[in-house]
Amino acid sequence: MSFYRDKQIKGFCSFLIIYSLLLLIAGFSLGMSQIHHVKSLYLTHDEAMASSLLEQGVSRGVIAAALNNSEISEAGRSLLVSVGMDNPVQNRMSPFVSRLQKDMFGSILAAVAFFILMLAVGTFIFFWKRNNLYLRAEQVLTNYINGDYSCHLPQNHEGTIFQIFSSVEQLATMLQSKSETEHQTKEFLKGTISDISHQLKTPLSALALYQEIIEAEPENTDTVRQFVAKMGVSLKRMEQLIQSMLKITRLDTGTIIFEKNACVVSKLIAHSINDLTTRARNEDKKIVLAGDSSQTLVCDMEWTGEAIGNLVKNAMEHTQPGGTIEISWERTPVMLRIFISDNGDGIAPEDIHHIFKRFYRSKHSLDTQGIGLGLPLAKSIIEGQGGIISAKSELYKGTTFTLSFLTEM
Repeated sequence: MSFYRDKQIKGFCSFLIIYSLLLLIAGFSLGMSQIHHVKSLYLTHDEAMASSLLEQGVSRGVIAAALNNSEISEAGRSLLVSVGMDNPVQNRMSPFVSRLQKDMFGSILAAVAFFILMLAVGTFIFFWKRNNLYLRAEQVLTNYINGDYSCHLPQNHEGTIFQIFSSVEQLATMLQSKSETEHQTKEFLKGTISDISHQLKTPLSALALYQEIIEAEPENTDTVRQFVAKMGVSLKRMEQLIQSMLKITRLDTGTIIFEKNACVVSKLIAHSINDLTTRARNEDKKIVLAGDSSQTLVCDMEWTGEAIGNLVKNAMEHTQPGGTIEISWERTPVMLRIFISDNGDGIAPEDIHHIFKRFYRSKHSLDTQGIGLGLPLAKSIIEGQGGIISAKSELYKGTTFTLSFLTEM
C-alpha cells in the first residue's frame, strides 16, 4: 500500500514496532523478576520457619520433611484456621507479602510510566513533523494563489500525501504556463497594437496633409490630381500594412491551419510570381526559373506561394534595372530546397541577423519601397509548415534566400 511508503508514517510504524518489542521484553523481564522475588520470599519464609522450629527444639529431620511436604491435610488446614492464618487479607498484611507487593507495584508503575512517556514522545514527534509538513504545504499553496510559483511542494518521498503534492505541483505548473501564455499574449497584442499605431501614423498624417492641400486648392486640377494619387499610394500602403499584420497575427496565434497537398514545384513558383511578371517587365528586370519540372512538394500552395512572392518582391525592390532574379530548386535524399537569388544591392553584415524582424529597415534601404513585413511574414509561413528559411548575402553583389523542406518519406 502507498500509505506505508510515506517516510514519516513508515518511521512512526517502525517506532510502534520497536515500542511493542520493548514492551514485550519489559513484560517478560518484569515477570521473571517477580518470579525471582516470589522464590526469594518463599525462601525467606522457609528460613524463618526453620529458625523458629530449631529454637523450639524440633529435630532437623522433621523440619526438612515439613519444608519439603507438598500435600495438604485437614489437620494442617484446621491448624491454620485455629491460629487465624486462613484469611488472605491477613496474609497480605504479613511482612513478607507486603514487601513483595511494594517491590512489584513499584516496578510495574515505573515500567508503565516509562512506556507511556516513550509513546507520548514518539507520537508527538510524528505529529510535529506532520504539522510542519502541512504548514509548509499551506504556505506554498498560498504563494500559488498569489501567483508566486518560486517555491515548490516536497515531492522527494513516496506516500499518499506526496502523491497529492505531486498532483498539485502539476496543476500549479499548468496554471503557471497558462498565466505566462496569457501574459505573453497580452504583451504580443500590446506590441502589435503599438506597431500598427506607429506604422499607420505616417500615412494617416500624410493623408490629412494631402486632404488639407486639396481643400485649399479645389479648383487647381493638377494639384488635386497629384495629391489624390499620393493619397492612393498612402491608402494602398495602409491596406498592405493592415493585411500583413493580420496575417502575421493569425500565424502567431495558430488560428491558421495549413492545408498541405502535393504541389508541382514549377506550378507553385508560377503561381507565386503570377502578379510580379508584369512589374518585373516594367522595371526592366528578369525573373529566371531553373529546376526539374517534375519535382513535387507537400505544402499549402496559397500560403507558400505568398511567402515566395514576398521574397521575390524583396529581391525586386533591391535589384537595379537590368538585374536578374533567379528562382531554382533541387531535391536531396532528405529535403527539397528552393533558392531565390538576385544580383542586387545585397545586405550589409550588420543587418543580416535582423532582416526577419518586423518593420526592420536597414539604413542602406531607406529609399526603397516596402513596410518591413514581407520577410517576417514569409518566415512565419515557412516555419509554420515545418520548413526553414535562411539568407546569405554579400553587399553590392546580391542575396540568396533558401527555403528548405523535409521530404515526405
